[in-house]
Amino acid sequence: MIEKLIYLESVDLVEFLGVKNTKLEIIKNRFPKLKIVGRGNWLKAMGEAEEVAVFEEKVNQLIEHYNEYNVLTEAAVSDILAGDKASMPKSEGDTILFGISGRPIKARTENQRRLVKVFDHNDLIFAVGPAGTGKTYTAIALAVRALKAKMIRRIILSRPAVEAGEKLGFLPGDMKEKIDPYLQPLYDALQDMIPPVKLREFMDNGVIQIAPLAFMRGRTLNNAFVILDEAQNTTTNQLKMFLTRMGNNAKFVVTGDITQIDLPNPQNSGLIQAMRILKGIKGIERVNFTVKDIVRHHLVQDIVEAYDKE
Repeated sequence: MIEKLIYLESVDLVEFLGVKNTKLEIIKNRFPKLKIVGRGNWLKAMGEAEEVAVFEEKVNQLIEHYNEYNVLTEAAVSDILAGDKASMPKSEGDTILFGISGRPIKARTENQRRLVKVFDHNDLIFAVGPAGTGKTYTAIALAVRALKAKMIRRIILSRPAVEAGEKLGFLPGDMKEKIDPYLQPLYDALQDMIPPVKLREFMDNGVIQIAPLAFMRGRTLNNAFVILDEAQNTTTNQLKMFLTRMGNNAKFVVTGDITQIDLPNPQNSGLIQAMRILKGIKGIERVNFTVKDIVRHHLVQDIVEAYDKE
């Protein structure tokens, strides 16, 4: 008779064990010879060594399934315990990864698909185009997929803290509280793709970092997927500083909309200059999004086109 403790790391216990432990009961019924107890994030099994070993293997398979799809249905639990192929969330072509509750996150437009494609063969990608085209969202999905596949060790998301008609100094709170509103779109995307418990752990451990551009100075970013959003609001020196942070096994994606430059002199946009200076270098690619890629409300495309005409 032996005892085995298994820690359910970074899982949502309600999703993993079920409301009122319904999924835990399925596990218990599969192993009637074991005494199985759930306490917080721990599962304890007591019984014969061979049976406990099978129990541990099956629980690890359940954890892998949950980590892959962010959902664990009762049908999937039963399938995995029976040794069958698990019931998986429905997915169509162009799925990048599975988000919260198993929702497939896909490349939905031609240029989103192109961004996914060029990612495999380039370490620096400029993704430029109007608002609502999914540039940043697709890049973050690629970053989360790379983290899950252990291609990189951390994700770093950054934005320049440039006011769009507002002044940082007049916002309430300390510096973090002043800057967080600028970074909220990045938080929103992550919350679509990573369960809250795991996202909180990743951020607490520094696996996922969200910071203003100024915080990049002096760093060397190895084994990282780094995204700079709203890069049209960087100066030449700022963007050069950012790009030269690239370390070994790093992927950089720079996104921006050159029609929405909030700098005093739009001609000083570092994004415009960088794309010109770095054009033609092997390993650097550019994806140009257009109004046809807009995936927000159907009126957004009309709004962008109307402003372009004006």
